[in-house]
Amino acid sequence: MTTGAAAVWGRAEQQDFRARVRGCLLGGAVGDALGAGVAALSLDEIRTAHGPDGVADLAPAYGRRGAVTAATQLTLFTVDGLIRAQVRRDTGAWHPPTDVHRAHLRWAATQRDWGPDERRKDNGWLAREEWLYTRRDPAPACLTGLADELLGTIDKPKNPTARDAGALVRSAPFGLLVGWEPRLVCQLAVECAAQTHGHPTAYLSAGAFAVIVHGLARGETVDASVQRALYLLTPRPGHQPVSDALKQALGAVRQGTPGPAHVDALGDPEHAEDALAVAVYCTLVSEDVRHGLRLAVNHDGASHTTGTLCGALLGALHGETALPPAWVAEVEGRSTILELADDFAMEMTQGPALHGPAVSAPGWLQRYPRG
Repeated sequence: MTTGAAAVWGRAEQQDFRARVRGCLLGGAVGDALGAGVAALSLDEIRTAHGPDGVADLAPAYGRRGAVTAATQLTLFTVDGLIRAQVRRDTGAWHPPTDVHRAHLRWAATQRDWGPDERRKDNGWLAREEWLYTRRDPAPACLTGLADELLGTIDKPKNPTARDAGALVRSAPFGLLVGWEPRLVCQLAVECAAQTHGHPTAYLSAGAFAVIVHGLARGETVDASVQRALYLLTPRPGHQPVSDALKQALGAVRQGTPGPAHVDALGDPEHAEDALAVAVYCTLVSEDVRHGLRLAVNHDGASHTTGTLCGALLGALHGETALPPAWVAEVEGRSTILELADDFAMEMTQGPALHGPAVSAPGWLQRYPRG
């Protein structure tokens, strides 16, 4: 797999990229946390618990405010896998789907083990973060798809009937590969989604989401990024439900004042393509990040899913400083998320100074082992 033309990184470009990476990963986590406390509630139940305007602030989930779900956990391991792929490239081994799969297997271990296994030399630093060793309602297909080491592929996917958003919510990091061509970003996201979610609407939604993030991280508009995703989806078998959902999201923008009724009209967020449509709609009509995220979680359905997706889009679009600081301050794992975001930005912009034929930074290779 080739990645297209390499990006040229000046200082201003590196700073902008880092802000968008931080924004995307932190924004996804904040949206996840905002929706986690109401994920199991209908809109009427949300209003009964939080008032007529719905949830407007972080609500307790899993025993604390700001708690994140498996969506954020898996997203972090996606990032870890992408960094490992770049590091391993020096060895001549270049197959990012395998590196991402290995990273997700490390996540699967956090769902089984009491804590980090110090005997595993390939863990790196992320799998040693003890706060990740807790089960936060992962999609069943993620657990079954990663229950063994067999690599699912598009030709032979894992869980071929799974069409929920479990793969979609972990796919924003693919879009942060801004030096890649969009079609390759789409292909990588699709291949990695098929490792747990084999229904075409599930893995094609992941590909479309990654392409939209990719456009935003490159400084493009939401509409242009969605149009590119639609263009890249068209040749792929089974694309119609995803394409229709995205077109419905674009059309809903012209249907009056944004509100829960428009969100619910976009479908069931338990389905990947509908969750993506909700996130795109809320991003398009948002006045700011807070408004967009509140719209994304106040509806019937999987509020943590749509909050995660919308937060990642808004964060990639506006950068980290646009995120509500009070929510950022409380989100679970903030220091880990920021550390990983900065590592990803550094690897993508300055990787040759960290590892390669002529240079090797031992600390970096301890964090991201090649084995």
